[in-house]
Amino acid sequence: MKYKKRALMLASVIFTAVVTFVQCSKDLDEEDPASAKILEQNKGNGKHKSLVEEGKHIFRYDSFGSEEFWSGLLHIDKAIAGAKNGGFGPGVSPATALAVGLKVDAEVLPSAVVAGIQSGAIDLNDPATTLELIKLDVVVGVKGVLDDGGNILSVGITCAVCHSTVDNSFAPGIGKRLDGWPNRDLNVGTIISLTDNAQPIADMLHVFEGTLRSVLSMWGPGKFAAVLFMDGKALRPDGKVAANLLPAAFGLKGIDLTTYTGWGDITYWNAFVANLEMHGKGNFSDPRLNDPVKYPIAFENQFYNVINSPDLITSKLPALRAYQHSLDAPKPPRGSFDPMKAGKGKALFLTKAKCATCHTPPLLADNVLHAADEIGIDDFEAMRSPTGKYRTTPLGGLFTRAKGGYYHDGRFETLSDVINHYDDHLALRLTTSEKQNLEEYLKSL
Repeated sequence: MKYKKRALMLASVIFTAVVTFVQCSKDLDEEDPASAKILEQNKGNGKHKSLVEEGKHIFRYDSFGSEEFWSGLLHIDKAIAGAKNGGFGPGVSPATALAVGLKVDAEVLPSAVVAGIQSGAIDLNDPATTLELIKLDVVVGVKGVLDDGGNILSVGITCAVCHSTVDNSFAPGIGKRLDGWPNRDLNVGTIISLTDNAQPIADMLHVFEGTLRSVLSMWGPGKFAAVLFMDGKALRPDGKVAANLLPAAFGLKGIDLTTYTGWGDITYWNAFVANLEMHGKGNFSDPRLNDPVKYPIAFENQFYNVINSPDLITSKLPALRAYQHSLDAPKPPRGSFDPMKAGKGKALFLTKAKCATCHTPPLLADNVLHAADEIGIDDFEAMRSPTGKYRTTPLGGLFTRAKGGYYHDGRFETLSDVINHYDDHLALRLTTSEKQNLEEYLKSL
């Protein structure tokens, strides 16, 4: 029964924030007494840097006890291993893992492994190789628990699985970690579908198992439906899947509203994700989810008041936030935009195009919630949240979010589509050259 309840908390593999989503907000200040106290102590003994380092380790390697869900319930470890290695099915080779968006940290690959991959001595089509990579702690966001003999007992996930990628410097999907970048290659639905035990999740959502698997297949790369496991809504009114793009986890210092609809600050959302999406074992409370009409799944499974002993999450939240707040938005690569046009576009951004009204420098956000009609889009996703509105997404590092489209659900395929939308909605009357200049400026952020 315990597994059945936790099953539903599903897939968040990973926010979606996402909905990419591990995200966050607020600084370590007096508005968060617990974090402020820790920060003050660390200031006094010169350990603020160590708090960030602690948060970095948590972000990359702490599974919060999620193995009970991913291995104990979903048997993902056995699916990875395959029948030839004591599991079931064909297994997941490194080539397959890379194809569904998992990444490998080349910086911590042993030199012998690097040489083996380069020479072809290591078989990237063998699930046994994947197991060895997990043992080495080099599969980004996947954490293996080993016995004394070095065998994998179970696997869990970390924040990095959705909110880190790599620079592909070694090979596609293998390279230096880029923490905070949304993994828009990650196919969460496909990964969850590896399970041979989907029925508990289907039962939680009150659907047939086949229906569940069909919905998971619709998510696609870079998307996750975090709120599905709160309200049970798999599709939007237009019939398209109700899954959102994984968000960035960088550039959040000073941002008070996390998630596309501003559910809460960074500490709140990290707790939400770690408990209800990653399926870690901690304590979490949000009375807003105690609503049988708006959040029937959350209400039925008591996700509004989760208690575990020991609590493997709460004490780690201040350090996790410190690390996330240390991640500045990355700068776009040279040659990816026209500097002269971008300069002209910046002037438009601040004046005629009215972008800065909401995307106010230097945050490029306003920490304000906006009704759907202000933005000129439907209110479906907004009304699924406790706020009923959309927050202004900060634009720093916008180039890292090009894959999958723009806005929470990727409805606008290109920046040009976004600009045309606002040109129409706000009657800006931008010329063709002004639109081009504005696009180049957005590329420069």
